[in-house]
Amino acid sequence: MSVLAIKNIGILVSGDINKPILEYNTILIENGTIKKIGDESILVGVQCDKVLDAKGTTVAPGFIDSHTHPVIGDFTPRQSTLGYIASSLHGGVTTMISAGECHTTGRPKDPSGTKALAILAHKSSENARPGGVKLHGGALILEKGLQEKDFEELSKEGVWLVGEIGLGSVNSPELAAPMVKWARKNGFKIMMHTGGTSIPGSSTITAQNVIDTDPDVVSHLNGGPTAIPLKEVDKLVNDTKYALEIVQCGNFKVMKYAVNAVAEKGELERIIIGNDSPSGTGIIPLGVMRTLSYIASETEISAAQAICFATGNTAKVFGLNVGIIEEEREADLVIMDAPMGSVGKNSLEALEAGDLPGISMVLVNGEILVTKSKNTPPATVKPVIC
Repeated sequence: MSVLAIKNIGILVSGDINKPILEYNTILIENGTIKKIGDESILVGVQCDKVLDAKGTTVAPGFIDSHTHPVIGDFTPRQSTLGYIASSLHGGVTTMISAGECHTTGRPKDPSGTKALAILAHKSSENARPGGVKLHGGALILEKGLQEKDFEELSKEGVWLVGEIGLGSVNSPELAAPMVKWARKNGFKIMMHTGGTSIPGSSTITAQNVIDTDPDVVSHLNGGPTAIPLKEVDKLVNDTKYALEIVQCGNFKVMKYAVNAVAEKGELERIIIGNDSPSGTGIIPLGVMRTLSYIASETEISAAQAICFATGNTAKVFGLNVGIIEEEREADLVIMDAPMGSVGKNSLEALEAGDLPGISMVLVNGEILVTKSKNTPPATVKPVIC
């Protein structure tokens, strides 16, 4: 049995939007799972294989990127880039969720082909974790001709995601709504493109299109990259209960407006954060963290609440056992502090000042995979292994 303890935690961000900060300073991890949370008394009588002294810095759940467009492995032809998923780990991202493998060269667009791509991408992502990141690949792109039996078949193969509706030939509520019902019946989580056309072959989607289709997630409410008008943002915020995704590769004016609108409505549990990358905007390994920083510094949302958007909120929407620091959750964690030279005295103050924290460690299933981020500025204070 592998036993790891993290002690002397200065700020413990829970990932739970209902209680973003926990008043504890110690975590005990056994076999990759959080066993106990409390003060150092929980370590009495415990034989640890390794103890991390957080030195008064921040521990948070690993970030979840709710919107990525992988292909196979850690290569994307979209920007001819190798290693972008592993690089995201250095931005604190420990889980990534595919919104569809739309950049696959020669992507098949018939029912058999789109099913085969989803199965291949799903099983490939189960067998390979680039850099240790938990990539949930294989999001079915809806194409004309799919039948209810196809969703049953896919579910048996383990596929459980429908990529953002609008990427394929099924781009209207009339075509999509019946498929959404079939997908939901078979346990799928369903995403839907919102806003202007993103890539050739995709479609412009309005708020009413989304409502008539009835997905689980409104993909890139702030545009991917082109946003819907603000009055349509209001319609989705006020007239639905869907999860509302905010992305880095979108419209920042609408990002700020949407977050404030959801906050005013008192429904912060609906906001999740993704990158929407690779895209024409590029590949941004720090995209999730940059979005957190923008929200924490430009809206009324606190840094701890913003972190919950990218952790526990997303985990709850997609039914994942990560994203929240509580017993029996997978121990995917980020240890960070204010970057050197920041006006912030800790990671949360740095985010609220518009800075990016320095990541000093990233753990996946209790295993230390990053001991110094190659992408963030250096942390002022770093944990040590006792």
